[in-house]
Amino acid sequence: MTLHEVRTHLGVGTQSQWSDLAILRTTPALLGLFSLMTLFAHQLLLGQNLPVRRAAWYSKAFPTFADTLAYIRKHLWPVTLSYMSPAQPDMVEIPRALFERLTVTLAFVA
Repeated sequence: MTLHEVRTHLGVGTQSQWSDLAILRTTPALLGLFSLMTLFAHQLLLGQNLPVRRAAWYSKAFPTFADTLAYIRKHLWPVTLSYMSPAQPDMVEIPRALFERLTVTLAFVA
């Protein structure tokens, strides 16, 4: 994919305030990160459709990259949180439904 195709199809813009060398370094890195996140989501979905988050003031028919990032965060955070927990935690238990709601909410605002 050429840089022109990336701009046209993915909406990647050139950072006008940066130097030409910075743009040449960061744009391929951004495309690489986009590609990795897309592959991670594809692997997690296992053939299912990506959930589309809708707001009362904004309706969309197709998932966006923000939906992809939130989906990945939602799946990685619980694993990361439990992995980093100490053996003898000072723990406060919360209902699973509340934990899921917090995880989904935070995934979209991070």
